[in-house]
Amino acid sequence: MAKHVVAAVSDLPPGSRKLFEAEGRQIAVFNVRGEFFAINDRCPHEGGSLCTGKLSGLVTAKEPGAYEWTRDGEIIRCPWHGWEFDLRTGRSQCDPRTMRVRLYDVHIEHGAELAQELKAEVFAVKIENDYVVIEI
Repeated sequence: MAKHVVAAVSDLPPGSRKLFEAEGRQIAVFNVRGEFFAINDRCPHEGGSLCTGKLSGLVTAKEPGAYEWTRDGEIIRCPWHGWEFDLRTGRSQCDPRTMRVRLYDVHIEHGAELAQELKAEVFAVKIENDYVVIEI
């Protein structure tokens, strides 16, 4: 599996999100209270951009009239039709058995360690008679 660097941690503070393209896929990356989640940006219903959707949470009740707001910022709502998906599982809130959005593994790596793994391809360049020549 190929690694793709999305951004520096400082560029994605808690509460932020970023749309990222990797291998032709649009991926939405969210920072929820310092925890990162990455999902396919397309809603499986009709293709709305989940990265532009509203983050919300869940209302739970242990008994009638005793409501509690939970999982704040962990549910993404499609901006087109309001379908909701859990950032932890990818499952739809309306039909969790059959409808889901794809999740991607996301983790933090230290810059020094990452620099050892990722090497830029370098080409020798020289100027000859006012022409720039690249040797491959």
